[in-house]
Amino acid sequence: MKTPVHALVSLVGMFGFVSLGFEGYAAEAKPLRVLIIDGQNNHNWKSTTPVLVDALSQSGRFTVEVSTAPPKGQPKEAWSTWSPDFAGFAAIVSNYNGELWPEPVQRAFETYVSSGGGFVCVHAANNSFPEWLEYNKMIGLGGWGGRNEKNGPFVYRKGGELVRDTSPGSGGGHGPQHEFTVEVLDSEHPITKGLPLKWKHTADELYHALRGPGENLKLLGVAHSPVTQRDEPMLLTLSYGKGRVFHTPMGHSDVSMKCAGFQTVLERGTEWAASGAVTLLVPADFPTEEAVAPRK
Repeated sequence: MKTPVHALVSLVGMFGFVSLGFEGYAAEAKPLRVLIIDGQNNHNWKSTTPVLVDALSQSGRFTVEVSTAPPKGQPKEAWSTWSPDFAGFAAIVSNYNGELWPEPVQRAFETYVSSGGGFVCVHAANNSFPEWLEYNKMIGLGGWGGRNEKNGPFVYRKGGELVRDTSPGSGGGHGPQHEFTVEVLDSEHPITKGLPLKWKHTADELYHALRGPGENLKLLGVAHSPVTQRDEPMLLTLSYGKGRVFHTPMGHSDVSMKCAGFQTVLERGTEWAASGAVTLLVPADFPTEEAVAPRK
């Protein structure tokens, strides 16, 4: 019998960890150890982290732990007790958008990813750390936080072509939450192989006008923004040194994260970031071009 994830997550201490491994992974594949970081966000991380844990754990491919950073406004002494051991994990998933991590944690994270660690950036995690250049190289594109043309170009698709737009302007925006269609651009990449070429995502914020260094970036999927009338990045991969990065701007709330499509690309993107390969199959309840597929 599976342990209730939400009950366990609520027991995580301010600076602690909780291990949430389940049975059911393929016998031939050793489960990958994944760390989710939360603790600050302009979104409700207390409701979204349990959904991320549920999705990854119940795929059977991962054991999942959570590290909760100090709340906003804490003294340096509180931050000094928070120092995740990144090297012990196959991938790090960020559900964090808040104060800058202490410099030793920044350097440790840079070393972890550049040395071959996996990193997954979810939704508002791309709002984080506009002043941290190496982080912005990892995520490729970000929004808000004063980002502008000095941070790099806007990246989007228009007329079927990838555009790197150096026009001046603030990075980051979205219209009202709504259901939208994700279009897969690369059906041969391990993350997207086997997915429908178009699928409808549960109501979510559709980020637009993301900008950044955009180095070593591969665009796997887009969604057409009714605000910009452009195809905005929704699924992208990057390399940072020897590390693999999967970035999705989707996932504003627990509702949007319960989309079977979101959970599938999260799981497959995390497996790819952690191992370079994808063994997880596309589930039968994956959304179609005509219909969303929310999970309870």
